[in-house]
Amino acid sequence: MANYTVKLQKFMAQAGVASRRKAEELIAAGQVKVNNIKATIGQRIDPSHDQVEWGGRTLNPSQNKRYFLVNKPVGVVSTTSDELGRPTVLSLLPPNITQEPNLRLFPVGRLDVDSQGLLLLTNDGQLTQQLTHPKFQVQKTYLVRLDRHPTSLALSRLQKGVKLKDGWAHVLEFHRYHNQHEDQVWFKVSVDEGRNRLLRRIFDRLGYKVIELVRISMGPLNLDQLEGKTWLEIPLPQLN
Repeated sequence: MANYTVKLQKFMAQAGVASRRKAEELIAAGQVKVNNIKATIGQRIDPSHDQVEWGGRTLNPSQNKRYFLVNKPVGVVSTTSDELGRPTVLSLLPPNITQEPNLRLFPVGRLDVDSQGLLLLTNDGQLTQQLTHPKFQVQKTYLVRLDRHPTSLALSRLQKGVKLKDGWAHVLEFHRYHNQHEDQVWFKVSVDEGRNRLLRRIFDRLGYKVIELVRISMGPLNLDQLEGKTWLEIPLPQLN
């Protein structure tokens, strides 16, 4: 992606210097330089061209980019730390990976604590940008179990779009998903945005409760790649 930029504190975190918050403190203290000029809070850099210095050395994010697919269960938060002490997505990987020096993995995209399914953990900031920024419109597909079957009026409203507090929301695909539990109401739903709890809010607006939500794909990534495993390291995903 041309002209890829990232916030300086995020770059420093990916380089293994410190957390983003601590990196901000280092920047504010005047200890960080970009192209031999003292850095400022909120500054963005181009990792392919700009030179960042701290502690008398030039920083480089790990050139060894890593990509891990995980199947997040309900109850696990999609963050790398949690002030409430809940298990995080990093707990799904073995300690020899998460404790590897200078490897700072972060989850790509949102998947709330009550939902389950596909997540990508990586240290590749550029790929994260490509998978999550709205302008790239990466398709995400979910299996959604509702409390009851939607009426024809509700389905018509869904096809036309649903107005939420933060704007209109649309789905790309929506059809009944049949599995072995014929007494349950499951649908396969695709969207190309990642607003917080989007599908839950859409169906709540229509008067239905989401009982279960499973993300099965995100762009070229698919839950089937895990073949039933909790996690799997994969090569660089190829985006079309």
